Amino acid sequence: MGKTMKKLFSLMLVLVMVLSLTACGKSKDTTSNDSKDTTEGSTDNASNDGASTGDAAIDTSEHVTIKFVVLGNKPTNGQLETVMAELNKKLTEKVNAELELYWVEWADWQTQYNLLLASGDNTIDLIGTATDWLDAWPNSKKGASLELSEDMLKTYAPKTWESVSADHWNMCKLDGKIYLIPEDNYAQWTNHGFMYRGDWAKQFGLTNGVHSFTELGQYFAGVKANFPDVIPWDASASGQAFGQQLAGGYFQSNTQNLFIDGLDVPIFFGASKDDMFTLVSPYMEGQEYVDFAKMMKEWGDAGYWREDVLNYTGDTREEMYAGQTGADQHHTQTYYTTVRPQMDEKQPGSDVQFFSFSEPSKNLMNLVITHGALAVGAASQHPERALMVYDLLRNDEEIYRLFNYGIEGTQYVITSDGKLDRPEGYDETNDSYSPNFWYGRNDNLELDNATWYEGKDQIFADYSSYSIDYPYSQLVFNTDEISSYMSNMSDVFSSYVTAIAFGKAGDPEQAVADFRKAMKDAGYDEVYKVLQEQLTAYKAYLGK
Repeated sequence: MGKTMKKLFSLMLVLVMVLSLTACGKSKDTTSNDSKDTTEGSTDNASNDGASTGDAAIDTSEHVTIKFVVLGNKPTNGQLETVMAELNKKLTEKVNAELELYWVEWADWQTQYNLLLASGDNTIDLIGTATDWLDAWPNSKKGASLELSEDMLKTYAPKTWESVSADHWNMCKLDGKIYLIPEDNYAQWTNHGFMYRGDWAKQFGLTNGVHSFTELGQYFAGVKANFPDVIPWDASASGQAFGQQLAGGYFQSNTQNLFIDGLDVPIFFGASKDDMFTLVSPYMEGQEYVDFAKMMKEWGDAGYWREDVLNYTGDTREEMYAGQTGADQHHTQTYYTTVRPQMDEKQPGSDVQFFSFSEPSKNLMNLVITHGALAVGAASQHPERALMVYDLLRNDEEIYRLFNYGIEGTQYVITSDGKLDRPEGYDETNDSYSPNFWYGRNDNLELDNATWYEGKDQIFADYSSYSIDYPYSQLVFNTDEISSYMSNMSDVFSSYVTAIAFGKAGDPEQAVADFRKAMKDAGYDEVYKVLQEQLTAYKAYLGK
């Protein structure tokens, strides 16, 4: 096939993959649950002879264990095991199955997660995934995920099938086939930033708080000068994630570039909301990456993190709770659900605030519904039963509360006005429980949480005033012809990004120059050309 025909065929493939654009970029703007449906899921309690799901009588005579891959550090206080034992009694009653969580812990999580999915492990049944941070599309293309037919979903996950709109199912398709189940009925903001102590910021003269990277550096300097036994940001920077988040946050704060999810090498952006279909890379062009590298070298030399930061694997958040570090980097939801409430209790008067990377630039995109998504392992030996279990986790009120909240009276109580609260004497360290289930939460079954920071609504309103819908939600790049280049680029990226982000790559200008040359040598220009062609084809398909 000639080059012209190959290019035409590639463009045709893109147009086949691109599905009609919807306005759905995030789950919702608010967490209002005024019209909650608290009806229990319809999957009937079943004996071990069979379960009634949808219109089909399903044989559940064989007791099976469903292994579910989740992200996060496995809790060590014993509560997980206690709750899971109770959950598995209920799952056995309903569908004669039990659930086992397989934890991919945060130390080098990106590498470990993708290696696990590439292994073809036939004991993996359910996979927590995402198109924007967990390589859902690349892993699906590599054969890690099972195609989910409509009949299969209707039969084994009927409540989920009914609750997801046709438009949302379309956003879960690759080459016209469904590979994902979206978390599309849960309100959240997961844009990243820094949590810092407002009381300390005021002490350092930052009376209005931290609103830029420059002011964040001033805050760190204040911690260093005033609290010599406290590490300003005791980051756990092993692996690629923090380096990528820190550089990406700097670009978000200082440019109008729109990050494009779902590529093996996370360096590509749309130019701006007014020029969405021009591909750019601040990593590869312009001054921003150089400025970032210089700032991070200054911060590292000043001791804003420990000298061995690239090897450190400690728990930054627990250190913040103990007053041993001055900041924690994560996203908005973590701030208002967890860190602010816990710091109010453990460090009274700390007045923890959140600096969103989007704040200086007002550059923020709404969350895609596949930020939290569920896949079934391609080699699963029990895919149907896995879907039955997932349908219960997502839609059955009793199962949902037990799995998400824990045991009533131990992990939570329900107040007289129907809100979730903590029992008297509850201690986060000893009593907390979390399954890190970010792949099917459901506002129809969620309880309004009395423990969350009351400033949440103001934060949501601020974000909604300037955020835009993610414009690439249904674009799946075809990278087959450039896969070897992208693999080489991925190696280069992982070698440089965290070292540069923490000032450990030597002279910053030279480090960025070396990085850019290595990326060029790895095939950057070839990759850019192919991706820009497909982005242009996507624009034409949308009639833009």
